[in-house]
Amino acid sequence: MELFTMHPSLTVDKLARAVRRSMSDDSYPGFCTACGKRHTNVEPDAERYPCSSHACKGSPTVYGAEQLLLLVQA
Repeated sequence: MELFTMHPSLTVDKLARAVRRSMSDDSYPGFCTACGKRHTNVEPDAERYPCSSHACKGSPTVYGAEQLLLLVQA
């Protein structure tokens, strides 16, 4: 398993809420593990998508919310 650091704003509670919310609104949330930015239309099992924030400059640090939830629970 790949080790990475998570932005402190990405808590298990926040990820779980995003996953639950996506079940009713099809928003497909994802989060950047470097800056914490929320992204939309990210596949649930996405890993290493580019982040669009100015700070990350396209770094491959965006994961689907469901995938992140699985990774932090492991």
